[in-house]
Amino acid sequence: MAKKKKRRVEEKPKELILPSEGQVVCVIDKLVGGEYIIVKCADGVTRKCRIPGRMRRRVWMREGDVVLVAIWDFQPDRGDIIHRYDKGDVKKLVEKGYIPQELLEELGVEV
Repeated sequence: MAKKKKRRVEEKPKELILPSEGQVVCVIDKLVGGEYIIVKCADGVTRKCRIPGRMRRRVWMREGDVVLVAIWDFQPDRGDIIHRYDKGDVKKLVEKGYIPQELLEELGVEV
């Protein structure tokens, strides 16, 4: 039997997801294990965040990645990870002022 040919799909430029109320841009500081990560946020707080099940085996995260975190209302030192930014998106976030350059330099993230 013949193999099916894969169609090439043109990638459209994705919109940059910006933080809204109750969300903050953070940098991954440490992988704790399981579904938990320690992140250093742009507002100066270190939080323990959870990777939701829809992202757990689909989006791989490493130390130094920039992520968007939704802060929990009932426990402000914790949150859920919503999105992981690409390198190009990080440059745009720095230009727009959503994440300070000092935070990236402190944790050794290249932009």
